[in-house]
Amino acid sequence: GVPGRSEKGNVVQERIDLKNLFAEIRRKGSTSQVSRDLDVSMGNISDWKNGRSVPNAVSLVKLADYFGCSVDYLLGRTEHRDMI
Repeated sequence: GVPGRSEKGNVVQERIDLKNLFAEIRRKGSTSQVSRDLDVSMGNISDWKNGRSVPNAVSLVKLADYFGCSVDYLLGRTEHRDMI
């Protein structure tokens, strides 16, 4: 198999690790500040943190733009913070 992926039947599922997202939120100061700045509910951020859901594509792009990093970095698919 491919590192970071698991195969279930014929479907390849990515494992999502949001640790970089929460490192960026901590770096920015607070979850509530990010919530206000991006108009994302605290409940959604809490769900992401607790693994109940993951950010949708629109939210991921907003977060990446806000933090000045790539979506892949936020999803833990790379350790390279900079956008290519």
